[in-house]
Amino acid sequence: MRKKPNIILISTDQQRGDCIGPEGRGVRTPHIDSIGANGVRFSKCITPHPMCQAARASILTGKLPYSHGVRDNGRDLDEALGQAGLGGTFGRAGYDTHFIGKAHLSSQQTFEPTGRPECYKSAKDFSPDWSGAYMGFDNINMMLRPHHHTQWYDPPEALHYEYWLDQDGRGRDRWDRAKERLAPDTAHFQAWRSGLDEKWHSSPWIGDRAVEMIEAKGEKPLMAWVSFPDPHPPFLSPQPWCDMYAPDEVTIAPHPRLDLEKRPWWHKAFVEDRAKPIKQGAEHNAGGIDWGQKGDLTEAALRDITRIYFGMISSVDHQVGRILDALRQAGELDNTYVIFISDHGEWLGDHGLLLKGPMLYDGLLRVPCLIQGPEVPSGRVIDDPVGTVDVLATAADMAGIAAPEGHGQSWRGLWDGTDSRDFALSEYEVDSLRSAVDMDLMTVRSARYRMSTDLRTDTGELYDLHEDPDEMVNRFDDPAYRHIRAEHLDMIRSRPDDMIPVAPRVGWH
Repeated sequence: MRKKPNIILISTDQQRGDCIGPEGRGVRTPHIDSIGANGVRFSKCITPHPMCQAARASILTGKLPYSHGVRDNGRDLDEALGQAGLGGTFGRAGYDTHFIGKAHLSSQQTFEPTGRPECYKSAKDFSPDWSGAYMGFDNINMMLRPHHHTQWYDPPEALHYEYWLDQDGRGRDRWDRAKERLAPDTAHFQAWRSGLDEKWHSSPWIGDRAVEMIEAKGEKPLMAWVSFPDPHPPFLSPQPWCDMYAPDEVTIAPHPRLDLEKRPWWHKAFVEDRAKPIKQGAEHNAGGIDWGQKGDLTEAALRDITRIYFGMISSVDHQVGRILDALRQAGELDNTYVIFISDHGEWLGDHGLLLKGPMLYDGLLRVPCLIQGPEVPSGRVIDDPVGTVDVLATAADMAGIAAPEGHGQSWRGLWDGTDSRDFALSEYEVDSLRSAVDMDLMTVRSARYRMSTDLRTDTGELYDLHEDPDEMVNRFDDPAYRHIRAEHLDMIRSRPDDMIPVAPRVGWH
């Protein structure tokens, strides 16, 4: 009888689906690409939500956001739902479960202490040697502040990464050094060449913890979620990664100007609100900078942002190579399913936009998705639409264990020819307290089209991605596309009737 396989889920934060090697934009990701070369790459994988916390809750639970309650950042997942998800499912099946890196499975910047380790106001209640359990995972190596748009606070407002960074009392110096902009400076405030030595950045720290976990593996099979916070903004990368790409060798957004005409009403409302001063306090406003601003997206700025963003991705790719090598050295690679995804994408200048929000262009909606492992065919590219909500169902199927009820479906049938997919769904309750507008924004990605509609106003956008891959012409109100619009609305309405009340807002992020 074959021993139970290991499951290693590797995720990034805010990595576009077109930012891996096979997509042709010039980013170099040989180790990530090798997962697809040795297995399957899904060319149309979408996020169930364009914000970190809700997207991650869907990965964890296998449920769409309106059915786990986390419809936006700042709303905490019910811990019972979390414990029933990915880590808990495998732990109950006899797996050694680990979470390493950025979780964001609970709110960080909250109004009051929530008692959870990721809450800035509660982290002090967790000692430096605390190692779990959390959200169903028994072994935890986690970060409290994964990105540099936040300020530094001395321990005990810290988790594992911050304690490690502060190991000799120099945590604040290192945090500030990461914000130091090496010369020559870039042309945009959101991107820079970081002055902190590479070894102190988060990607190597996460890679080290993952390698140590593999080397210390016992008799139990591993189920690990290894979660890198890059390439989330602000876009900063140390040497050598910040110098890996010359400005003229990266492919920048082909349509980098705002084009709000003939778009749904919420595009203009969101952009105009984004231009206002930040309203949410100083926690995510380090250095007095409003990190929610896009700034002036000149060609020079876009080239600098894109090359630093690519450098961040290549830095993560290096750590993916180390993880694959560690599995190989331990004799475990052939008995391990390795899944690589991101939580959501990034506008990166598309349509004059930067960062993320309720305009679900392909760069934000689509994410990388690759899997290799026992009996997964090699070198296959599958074009059926799928979602990261499928990860739990797929991992459980590969391990031969029962998955909890949810919306995800195993990918196995797509590579063995017994299944096909017509569409994948994404949903977002947009909250004016955070994002200027109130909406029930439902999105469907089919093989050819992407449609997003606000169910409260029956307005929306529809793009023919075969004829119009850059999503320039909105066909939502085009009479010639009336039947396409109706078909896609039926797809949205086909989701199971299992919505639960929205989780209370406990904070902003």
